[in-house]
Amino acid sequence: MSSKPISVLITGANRGLGLEMVKQMVETQSPVSVLFACCRDPGGPRAEGLQALAKKHPDIIKIMCMDAADPKSIKQAAQQVASVVGKSGLNVIINNAAIAIRSPFFESTPEEMQNCFNINAIGPMVITQEFISLLRAAAKDSGTPGMSCRKAAVINISTIVSSNELAKESYDKWSVLPYRVSKAAMNMMSVCASVELQKDEILCMMLHPGWVRTDLGGPEGELDTHESVEGMFRVMNSLTEKHCGALLNWKGETVPW
Repeated sequence: MSSKPISVLITGANRGLGLEMVKQMVETQSPVSVLFACCRDPGGPRAEGLQALAKKHPDIIKIMCMDAADPKSIKQAAQQVASVVGKSGLNVIINNAAIAIRSPFFESTPEEMQNCFNINAIGPMVITQEFISLLRAAAKDSGTPGMSCRKAAVINISTIVSSNELAKESYDKWSVLPYRVSKAAMNMMSVCASVELQKDEILCMMLHPGWVRTDLGGPEGELDTHESVEGMFRVMNSLTEKHCGALLNWKGETVPW
């Protein structure tokens, strides 16, 4: 992402898009000084692929326990990251962790809605709040004007099904009400955060990864994880202050919402 090594934190890094992000970040997006790969159960069987990557890149990848639905876990992770990056701060946060509950309107429960909100909307908010001092430090340390992922950025992984404008045409195929509503809330949170973060020259925006063949996207997805992440990283490399608060897809196209 730049000639100067940057520090990156990715949530939901143990599988799907998150795992592919870790892989491509260390193998094609160098130089990366340190990559904090976060998931709920780093030692569990669902993190075996991440553990294997960390063994290949022990000087760069640091696997961390962080539950996006648990504010205490997020605070502890922020303290651990601070002890590693010091005054240089943290350049990029990719809020990728998410949960999709596939319930239509009349089958959705308050518990399902709350679960999705906790992880998909409140989680990215709390993470950004807890790591703000490290993002500010990175922005100050960069010594460069403007906003970019080479300086300091929060990238929130969104979805096209969060779009109010496109909801009617896609709802029959993707009812997933709790997921849709929580991601729409994340979009609004991200835009509001972008207004405040830009005062410190920290970029905040949203990316739609496409319909990807993952546990969340299902086997009928149009993209594999490699294509999606490759596209998203290409977009991230091109971001400037004009993209503050934007929702773009993996091709760099604006998503109406």
